[in-house]
Amino acid sequence: MGIEERDIRIGKLKLIREKGVNPYVDRFEKTHSLLQAKKLPLNTEDVRTAGRILTVRLFGRLIFATLKDFSGKMQIALQEKVIGKEMFSFFKKFVDIGDFIGVEGSIFKTRAGEITLDTGKFELLSKTLRPLPEKWHGLTGQELIYRQRYLDLVMNDGTIERFLKRTRIIKSIRDFLDASDFVEVETPVLQTKPSGAIATPFATHHNALDLDLYLRIAPETYLKRCIAGGFEKVYEFARSFRNEGLDPSHLQDFTMLEYYAAYWNYEDNMRFTENLIKHVLEEVNGSLNLVFGEKGLNFNKEWRRVPMRDIIKETTGIDYTLFSNAEDLRKELIKRNIEIQDVETMGFGSIIDSIFKKAVRPEIIDPLFIIHHPIELSPLARRNDSNPMITDRFQLVVNGWEIVNAYSELIDPVDQRERLEEQARLHSKGDAEAMVMDEDFLTAMEHGMPPISGLGMGIDRFVCLLTNQENLRDIILFPLMKPAGNE
Repeated sequence: MGIEERDIRIGKLKLIREKGVNPYVDRFEKTHSLLQAKKLPLNTEDVRTAGRILTVRLFGRLIFATLKDFSGKMQIALQEKVIGKEMFSFFKKFVDIGDFIGVEGSIFKTRAGEITLDTGKFELLSKTLRPLPEKWHGLTGQELIYRQRYLDLVMNDGTIERFLKRTRIIKSIRDFLDASDFVEVETPVLQTKPSGAIATPFATHHNALDLDLYLRIAPETYLKRCIAGGFEKVYEFARSFRNEGLDPSHLQDFTMLEYYAAYWNYEDNMRFTENLIKHVLEEVNGSLNLVFGEKGLNFNKEWRRVPMRDIIKETTGIDYTLFSNAEDLRKELIKRNIEIQDVETMGFGSIIDSIFKKAVRPEIIDPLFIIHHPIELSPLARRNDSNPMITDRFQLVVNGWEIVNAYSELIDPVDQRERLEEQARLHSKGDAEAMVMDEDFLTAMEHGMPPISGLGMGIDRFVCLLTNQENLRDIILFPLMKPAGNE
């Protein structure tokens, strides 16, 4: 196959054109999808449908072929006595597996009991130059699946359904938010400051303005500007970008849902989050119980709330509240043989976050709210009124993955400035994930903000949970890959 097969098909293409047949037509009038056609009563006539040819079987003056479209598959029959010798011969000589054809005919059932379209006419709609993968093995090899997702969609049953389920999940979330009086907005992808999260940004340059810019790591600060301007509930499905490590639970470009509600606190938000996710599970999945690999995930019981300090201490023995600086915390890690990459350049908050991610989070299976993160780890979150060293924040962790990060927002511009100044100091000392000063955002805060609680949800991770996939690339249609040959 490969190049030789392509050469053969290019030769066929030339002959088709020489016969005066257009191998790439502009349209075909369909009366039914293939799935609709299969459901029609027997002997229904004048059925016009179309699709890609997946299989062809020759039986003398009879040809059976299988077509596939977005709705599914259906068998068609081409009889020489019905379509004529010329068209029958044309099909045999010039039509290949992978080609798109349009057909017209009537519905019947074969002796084997298969609903089939008895073709009276057919038309070549698009001639393919490369063959499809061998039908019995499909498209194999994970890297090839990612590189040629279009073939994965054609050959591997269930792939289209997986991505349709992703669409249904997002629609269910959107409908729930809309019904709860949230307004969908759009905020900038190109930003002058990499704000809204603790992460390493992608940098770029705007030639016309001669200005260094960043791809957003989160839409947070702009959505808060909307609240400052008078919106009370806003949300965005935001494509976000973080120049960080690559693993099954992390991609550099991903989809995040963020929403913000005026006059809520983090406890209001936790209740809403639980209701939102349970609604989506029931509507899309049909159950509050999920199967992921060999594990059962139970969303139906009460979702526990555990302070970050307590769960880290319980798991590792480290009580980070007993330490006052990053250096002492690093020594404790060495003492307990906990290795964290690049810990030498991390600030106190980043070290705590890394301990949680490495030693704690992987052990969490059923949904669990982690609450009361240290102030150093949450530069945009509100201080707790009873304990100013922690924040009114929560994360939802399921099956070792963070699905949601949320908190009561910091609306005190003086406190916010102090925290951003500390983040900027850490950034200048080499902490690449620390935040930088954002004077424009501080100016917006100084004009006044109401009480706010907001949320960020990793849509890709949530979709993985509901589709039983362990790698984010399996629910991204076209994940970023190195160019072929450059690995």
